[in-house]
Amino acid sequence: MKKTLLCASIAYDSIMVFSGRFKDHILPDQVHILNVSFLVPTLRREFGGVAGNIAYSLAQLGGNPAPLGTIGEDGTDYLRRLDSLGIDRSRVLRIDGTHTAQAFITTDLDDNQITAFHPGAMSHSHRNPIPDDETIELALVGPDGRDGMLAHAQALAERGIPFLFDPGQAMPLFDGPDLLRFVEQARYVAVNDYEGKLLETKTGIPLTSLTRNLDALIVTRGAAGSEIHRGGKIVQIPAAPVRTVADPTGCGDAYRAGILYGIAQGFDWETTGRLASVMGAIKIEHHGAQRHEANRAQIEARFIEAFGYRPW
Repeated sequence: MKKTLLCASIAYDSIMVFSGRFKDHILPDQVHILNVSFLVPTLRREFGGVAGNIAYSLAQLGGNPAPLGTIGEDGTDYLRRLDSLGIDRSRVLRIDGTHTAQAFITTDLDDNQITAFHPGAMSHSHRNPIPDDETIELALVGPDGRDGMLAHAQALAERGIPFLFDPGQAMPLFDGPDLLRFVEQARYVAVNDYEGKLLETKTGIPLTSLTRNLDALIVTRGAAGSEIHRGGKIVQIPAAPVRTVADPTGCGDAYRAGILYGIAQGFDWETTGRLASVMGAIKIEHHGAQRHEANRAQIEARFIEAFGYRPW
């Protein structure tokens, strides 16, 4: 079975919930001397990272994810988890003398998030090259060590393997020419609305022009749905209904799993985008980035409920 290679972070997430609103505790005219503390009575430690999160949701869809990432000396539990999920972790490299990447995420009552991130082993991602594997049909280059992202994108482009570029939290690591090079090498690009504006600002090129050499550029807008730019047109994707909002952490990764699965299966973009929306809706109903449980039949039922036709 063909594989989807996920070149991105593998991390542990420490997720905290602040029972207030950040805006009520941050004075706009005093940010130059910001010194604020939030009491967070709820704390959970979760498996996370972009490669791990996408692999989790992609496996539920019936895909064949292969994360390519780095872990530290504390990553044994993560390897065991991947094994228990039946996810190929043969391309996960352990870096001695480091910690696995760690994200410390605080969410307020409006689902705003403040995140501190320790890269740890992720900074050595360039030591984990793209494998010479003819079974890889599709890839993702997502947030990871800077040198690793550059090297992985270059190697995938040279080998003619189509990939989705998802800069995410790694956007500040790159200047305009770097980002433009990623876009030129990629077949697809996925950003949220803020990252889309930042991509335009850094490259000096509007999104409508950046799409010219891409099969698709996807812009997510949270509860407002998403847009897929392709061939000079924009496909509007509505958000799938959410039964209850529990935790937004990892929703973008679940969405991207739907995008990657739709691409691999050759779905049209309307169906691919809607499937991605369903995956995001299922995820947001659960705490953590890898606690939602759904099989293909359940995902299909949610899709039909939301959009009135079968996805496959």
